[in-house]
Amino acid sequence: MEEADINKERLALALEAAGLDLWENDLVSGEVVCKVHKIFSELGYDEHEGAYCIDEIFKIIHPDDVSILKQAVEDHLSGKTATYRCEFRIRAKHGDWVWYANYGKVMDRDGKNPGRRFIGVTFNIDDRKRKEDELININRRLSEQNVLLEKMNFMLQSLATSDPLTGIANRRQIMDTGEVEVQRAIRLRHQLALLMVDIDLFKQINDTWGHPMGDQVICAVAEACVHSVRGSVDTVGRIGGEEFALILPEADIGTAKEMAERLRQTIAAQSIMLEDGAPLHFTVSIGFAALSPEHFSFKDLLINADKALYSAKASGRNCVQGVPAGAVD
Repeated sequence: MEEADINKERLALALEAAGLDLWENDLVSGEVVCKVHKIFSELGYDEHEGAYCIDEIFKIIHPDDVSILKQAVEDHLSGKTATYRCEFRIRAKHGDWVWYANYGKVMDRDGKNPGRRFIGVTFNIDDRKRKEDELININRRLSEQNVLLEKMNFMLQSLATSDPLTGIANRRQIMDTGEVEVQRAIRLRHQLALLMVDIDLFKQINDTWGHPMGDQVICAVAEACVHSVRGSVDTVGRIGGEEFALILPEADIGTAKEMAERLRQTIAAQSIMLEDGAPLHFTVSIGFAALSPEHFSFKDLLINADKALYSAKASGRNCVQGVPAGAVD
């Protein structure tokens, strides 16, 4: 046997063992010198059908992959890429799409010679692509689950720090925020004030009009408090049934008094419609206090503001009272 024949047999054996199908095109004559046959047999086509598929290859390439395949060939033939590489899907006889890879190169090409022989191999990569797709889907699902987990954590955090009726901060959050703001005010030597707001005669509202109407009043007062403060600076919270606290960083006693009076007037001017169409008016009493150099806790500030609130209630309600800095006994 001639050496050339032996080499051909060795090449054929190596290609078969590697699952590769060799192809070659003559770029001058356009002739397909070596046609792939193995892949079409894998796809379920007989010899006659396989020959037709080779000649009409783009008819069985997935529509989404045709332009990609043509561009990859063009990029290599024009010298844009050193080798031709492309992955695409071919339709099997039974209708499924199967992934294949094409690797090739124009031989004998140099600066003067464009090359004539375009040689390459085609091989099945369907299992790899499906595993890649499966991994992509797994990662997508994990990403979606992470987003959902983040949303759930946010919801849990909101439930832990928010009042379920009004949506504003709950007592726990007010106490935590208050301590942080006190420490910051002390560290930076800044002002800090607190308003305590209580709905006047709230038990009478509940007893007369029912708890649903009482809830509407609570929500209306909460909304008025939120709209009266600096959204990115102050903190509004519900610390009791009909009692609210407003933490005002960078605010002195005068600023707290002005804000308290505006809030009192706003609430006194609004009303809620009863079932019979009549308006239900309601008022609030407000106590305010400012952080003093003598007292270094939010608890002290809370005591002062609560004392001021008690004074406002004792003065006939629907009014504002303050406690000067340092008034804690």
